[in-house]
Amino acid sequence: MSIKVSIDASGGDFGIPVTINAGIIALKTFSDLKIAFVGDEKDIKNEIKSSSIPQKILERIEIKHASQVINMDDSPSTALRHKKDSSMRVAINLVKNGEADACVSAGNTGALLSIAKFVLKTITGVDRPAIMSAVPTLTGSPTHILDLGANVDSKPETLLQFAIMGSIAVQNTENIDNPSVGLLNVGSEELKGHWKIQETAELLKNSSLNYIGFVEGDDIYKGSVDVIVCDGFEGNIALKASEGVAHMFSHFIKKSFNKNIFTKIAALIASSVMRDFKSRVDPGKYNGASLLGLKGVVVKSHGNANVDSFFQAIKEAYLEAHAKITEKISVQLTRELEEHK
Repeated sequence: MSIKVSIDASGGDFGIPVTINAGIIALKTFSDLKIAFVGDEKDIKNEIKSSSIPQKILERIEIKHASQVINMDDSPSTALRHKKDSSMRVAINLVKNGEADACVSAGNTGALLSIAKFVLKTITGVDRPAIMSAVPTLTGSPTHILDLGANVDSKPETLLQFAIMGSIAVQNTENIDNPSVGLLNVGSEELKGHWKIQETAELLKNSSLNYIGFVEGDDIYKGSVDVIVCDGFEGNIALKASEGVAHMFSHFIKKSFNKNIFTKIAALIASSVMRDFKSRVDPGKYNGASLLGLKGVVVKSHGNANVDSFFQAIKEAYLEAHAKITEKISVQLTRELEEHK
């Protein structure tokens, strides 16, 4: 069985030059993958022609023309109401119509959430979709966090849904049997946290999930838990704070190595170590945030993703579609809801 992924080719900071070439890498990597590139047909064809692509790869490529592009500063309402022929909208429509198994976009996050929810709708039993992404850890295996900003002030029942969806996605894309699930809190002690956290903890304890209890912010990068659940407000702050610290760390290292001739020599000596360090924490290796809870697979790429980074987002969409994540989430949620009646 082949998997077809629709790609918002015009989305993101770099658009077609990045999305097309990342798609070609994905087609070479996965022999059962087909791709529908959505965007300006002329520009897509020109980019494909400029690349040396074997005929067997070309046979698995489809081009869908879209006359509009959603800009990064477009409001979700503008994107939804006035850009119905945008590359993002057409790519999602392909999933809705059964012409594609998954969609990938590096475009406007708010617009993607709004359009995906409007077009695809949520799975029965899901109140709101959640954004889940992976982060590097000390163990070398990623930790997955959700929600990262799709929702604020989520109810305990909604957080339970996030946990179920995250567990299923990680189990099937990372091949982890019975993934461990932790609830982000201000402390690991059972009495810590406000009433919503306490109620969510009780729901998780009584679920079939492998719930290990509360985790704190510094546990995110320890690798001691597979899935961390939180409200989108806290999750987005944790993510952005982490990105800020990483940028600061990188800035100070570069500044220190460029102080004088001796530090520059030290930088040259340490270059292999620094390359290894950069490889381990490279956010591009973990690109591809899943919009879980929709009636279809949608993956959000960083807007500034390069070719290798965007390939990771395509890979995530391919794996989720191949594992039939949407169907498995629906079955598991129905079972959990029946048990909690």
